[in-house]
Order: sequence, then C-alpha cells, then structure tokens
Amino acid sequence: MSSAISSAQLTRRGSFPRRSPHVRSRPLPSHHPAHHEETPTSIRLAGYHDEQGRARDLIALPGQGGSVLVLDRDAETLCDRRLIAHLAADEPQGNAELVCNHYLQDAKGRWCRRMHPEDLRISPLALEAGAIRHDLNIRDALVAGRDGDLYRLSPVQGERCILQMRWCRGAAEGNDRCWQQASLREVIGAVESYEPMRTLAKQAIALYDNDRSVSVTRMRSELERLDGSPVVLNRRLREAVLDAVDRGGISMSEISLRCGVVKRDRRGKVSGETSWLARRIGTMPEGGEKAITPWIHSEVLGSIARKGLRISPREVELQ
Repeated sequence: MSSAISSAQLTRRGSFPRRSPHVRSRPLPSHHPAHHEETPTSIRLAGYHDEQGRARDLIALPGQGGSVLVLDRDAETLCDRRLIAHLAADEPQGNAELVCNHYLQDAKGRWCRRMHPEDLRISPLALEAGAIRHDLNIRDALVAGRDGDLYRLSPVQGERCILQMRWCRGAAEGNDRCWQQASLREVIGAVESYEPMRTLAKQAIALYDNDRSVSVTRMRSELERLDGSPVVLNRRLREAVLDAVDRGGISMSEISLRCGVVKRDRRGKVSGETSWLARRIGTMPEGGEKAITPWIHSEVLGSIARKGLRISPREVELQ
C-alpha cells in the first residue's frame, strides 16, 4: 500500500507554469463559471493563482476501478488538465486532500504531464508497471481481494528445481500471513477485476521471458486461457441488475421472466425464477456450494443484459 505522498507520482515530462510560492490557495466565488460547468463526477479540492495571475483548480476525478485522479486545471476554461496523482482504490479518501496540500505547499513548484484519455481507463498499478518497465519490482505489488486476503506475484519453487513466477495468496493467520500459490483466474475472481492483475502478469512475462532462472511458462498459459475463456466476471452485471431493482422499479422476477426462466406455483401461476438470476449475478451460491461465484458465461451475460435489462451487453462487460 502506498502512502499519500508516494502515490502522488508527479511526472516531469512536458512544460507547466510554476506556481509562485507566495500565492496561497483560495476558494473561488460561488458565481465563478467553474462552479456551474463542473462535471457531476468531479470534486473541487482547492484553488490557486499561477505566476501569470490565472486561476487554477485542483480537482478529484473518478478513475478506473474506484481509483482517483487528482488534477490541476485552468479554472476559467476547465482545460489544460495536468495529472498530479493517480490514487489506488484502496487508499483512504483523505489522501487526495493530503496530496493537494503537499502540492500547494511546495515552494519550488512541480512539473506535471498533461492528462491523457487513457488515464481514465487504466489502474494506477498498471500505469506504474508500464512506466518503469525494466526497473519494475513486480513482487512489491500487493493487491487486496474482496475476501480480505492479499495477493502478490512471487517466484516460487517449481517441480523441476527452477523458480516459477506465480500469484500467491496471503491469508491472515494471527499477526502473520501464510502465502500459498493461486492461479491468475483465482486472484482476478477474488478481486472481481481484471486489472491490475492482467497487466502485471503481462509485465512479469515480458520481464522474465529470457531469464533462465525464473520460468513464466505457466503464467503465460494462465493468461492465454483467461483471455480466450467465454466465462467472464459478473460484477458489473450484478451492479446493473441491483440498480435496476433499486431505482428502475423492476423486480428480479420480471428480469428472469424476460429471459424466459420461469417457475410455476401449485396453482400454475407463472413467475420469474429469481434464484436462477441471483446465482448468475453472484448474490446467491450455486446449489450445494457455500461461496458465490464471481463468474458467468458470456452468452448468459449477454442474454440477461439484452432481454432482462434491455441494454447492450457491452455496458455490463468488464475489460
């Protein structure tokens, strides 16, 4: 887990006007255009004036997988966006403000690169992996699963006296963690997200591909099976179904009925099979199982999306 300051990965590529160390941040007036043109999903954290007297805002913008982008932009035009930090989803909410305070208090000023569209579609860990390629210490990357366990990439002893790069699960046992091997698919299922695990796996393969002391054969095989499998994560579908039930005024029975999965009571009355839908979206375990599944076949996902929710399957597919 990274600290607030280390998470503020301030890049020094490109030009950016340096702030005057004598200018303090101050809130913009309520009638300022920035308040009326602010996007609904962003939050204004602070403001300041640069050396040319132009007003600038520091804002927090939601990113991939619950991450947060901290940006510096022109308060008048809402353009010239610069990336100050990309905070991971598991960091405390107050870290964005801590990063802003550190940024504003730096008397020497900082240089930040322009924000790119792909910044909204990539996780912080994946961004780090791509940025430092050969200097990457993959084993330092810890990922938290929804089951409370931690996951990391680590070389483990293989069957032929050669180390293998594998994902490992760290289950808490008292004050210690016992690390055991886990497949790429198991880790993705525990986190219920493809990133940053898929990107880190690709980086590990590229980094150790020509290293005879560490094998990545099994990891490459796991990645190929994952990318070619028709079984996909159901998290976004679950969120869409629950949102439709909570806000759309439609019941799970109606969604199941639209999909053609029905049941009849003793009187012959037809209704939707809600338990079928609950198992598909991961809110109820399969018969005889104790744990719910984070997976669903892509054809079933598409059917529930098109018929049950009447939306495009792309809207509920995780990438």
